[in-house]
Amino acid sequence: MRGVIQRVAWAHVTVDNNKISEIGEGLLVLLGIEDSDNAEDITWLSRKIVNLRIFNDSEGVMNESLLDKGGDAIVVSQFTLHATTKKGNRPSYIKASKPEVAIPLYEQFVVQMELDLGKKVGTGIFGADMKVALLNDGPVTIMIDTKNKDL
Repeated sequence: MRGVIQRVAWAHVTVDNNKISEIGEGLLVLLGIEDSDNAEDITWLSRKIVNLRIFNDSEGVMNESLLDKGGDAIVVSQFTLHATTKKGNRPSYIKASKPEVAIPLYEQFVVQMELDLGKKVGTGIFGADMKVALLNDGPVTIMIDTKNKDL
């Protein structure tokens, strides 16, 4: 499971010109799922994200988490995070899970984030052509892969 976590001043997701999710200060999480992902990956990644100390404290030091700030989150599925670009110029998405595997894992991840954060989490619509708008704050962008926890 791969996540790209962006600290945002605001973010929203639009599908067919309808705004379906919107947050102020918080995190936009782009989530990629592969077949080998499981409940352990979901729990580990969710807890890692809500506890990442990437928000400024009163001294301007990145020392507070999303939980500390009481910020919001949006989780958007993004199969392209598992693109392989080793050969040629056309990315391969063979490592990305098909919808029948990815949708239940995505939904479980959202539920886990809501439990860990203690509030509702915004989402995109799995498989939809989404427009994601954000104001990256910092900019702060962190990539996390549950298969490589050293990063």
